[in-house]
Amino acid sequence: MLLPKRVKYRRVQRGRLKGKALRGNTVTYGDFGLVAMEPAWITSNQIEAARIALTRHIKRGGQVWIKIFPDKPITEKPAETRMGSGKGSPEYWVAVVKPGRVLFEIGGVSEELAREAMRLAMHKLPIKCKFVAKEKE
Repeated sequence: MLLPKRVKYRRVQRGRLKGKALRGNTVTYGDFGLVAMEPAWITSNQIEAARIALTRHIKRGGQVWIKIFPDKPITEKPAETRMGSGKGSPEYWVAVVKPGRVLFEIGGVSEELAREAMRLAMHKLPIKCKFVAKEKE
């Protein structure tokens, strides 16, 4: 499970998911990437599930990079609690993802293997994604 070691504020506001990703939208480390097509909050559990699916399929060959980090705390109030009495306590962490953001990268494996591994990882995520290869300079 990914989460920050420490944060400046324990509780944050929700914010808005508008626009496209301006940063982190190119494949930089590996040869192939998984790009988000929709805006979403991706939880640390979903990131971990996708990572496990990727690494299991490539049988620990090659290398996997996770390009997103869950640094936004999401609060929830206990069940059957009356309105008021302040904001809830932080329950889990999410990464804010906008369309065009590269989520995962793979290097050191063939394209067929990478494509299938990314397909398995896509099923663990709550958004539509697409497989991309690194642009040749």
